Amino acid sequence: MTQQDKIYQNPAHRDQPFVFDDAVAEVFSDMVNRSVPGYATLLGMFGVIAERYVKPDTNVYDLGCSLGASSIAMGRRIKADGCRLIAVDNSAAMIRRCRGNLERANLRPRFELRREDVLDCHIDNASLVCLNLTLQFIVPARRDRLIGNIRKGLLPDGALILAEKTASTEPARQELATDLHLGFKRANGYSDMEISRKRNALENVLIPETAEAHEARLARCGFSTIYPWFSCLDFRAWLALP
Repeated sequence: MTQQDKIYQNPAHRDQPFVFDDAVAEVFSDMVNRSVPGYATLLGMFGVIAERYVKPDTNVYDLGCSLGASSIAMGRRIKADGCRLIAVDNSAAMIRRCRGNLERANLRPRFELRREDVLDCHIDNASLVCLNLTLQFIVPARRDRLIGNIRKGLLPDGALILAEKTASTEPARQELATDLHLGFKRANGYSDMEISRKRNALENVLIPETAEAHEARLARCGFSTIYPWFSCLDFRAWLALP
């Protein structure tokens, strides 16, 4: 059963950096749905994209899988035979819970869980790779390396899903996006104190980039088609094809 996120009601978390530990893993589903506008739409479209691009006897990667929501969304729509769904996360707390979630989902593809840094994950025979709100937690200087590794491991007719929180270089535009996002979180029951504490915890942990920077990186790493298919406040998603 999903637990409600009350982490930042606790003063003990006031000055601690954000980590994907047991406390976060227990409430992560509630946290992400109350914090990311359009999250259910993102997951639904992951399934639609998976149905289109996943081919028989290929691998599907969910990099930064957390509790497995993206894996389940894709796995439920995959019709191709002989596929392997590989869910990767460096958090032991997340992997532990993800395993149970995937087992209960009774997916068609067989699945494999790996506790490792996504930068160390070898991508091979991939018809689809999903990076759902993952790249933003990677040190910026290492992001090209990850996208490059994905591109090398993709099949010629494969695809990459990239979903990220973005930033704007225009102060007025960024202020508007930030204010609306704060309103979204307040509407979902977060207090100003909780919002402030979490924002401080994420400082220098979640580092957003502009949409233009993401698209330039995808092109630089060898993707020829870069299609933006989702936009809500400062959250974006792209489909990138070799």
